[in-house]
Amino acid sequence: MASFTKASLAETWGRVRAEWSHAFSTNTAAEVFSTEDLALLQRVADAVVTRGMAAPAIVFLESIGPMSFLGSQSLHFFRPIIEWAFNASEVEHVARLLERRDTVARLITLFEAKSA
Repeated sequence: MASFTKASLAETWGRVRAEWSHAFSTNTAAEVFSTEDLALLQRVADAVVTRGMAAPAIVFLESIGPMSFLGSQSLHFFRPIIEWAFNASEVEHVARLLERRDTVARLITLFEAKSA
């Protein structure tokens, strides 16, 4: 039977704490947007601003920003139905973009810049 010392328990507890804090971390490494990502976001921002819907879109995105990952998963789920009305590759691209946390903030920034 192994004897436990104060130092070994502190070391074990430190490892457990580090692993648990990493397991539930919401901080991710910053990913760089590709040119295709930026082009798609620009097209969305242009379409929203030309229709005069920048302010409602910003309010909507601010309110559901933390749930963007769930939106991306619902796009993956409903993709066979959505593909009847939209391009399949763009639906997949939007779903992959919504999985990232910084996409909503980037889109809000584009709305504000284009509407100003």
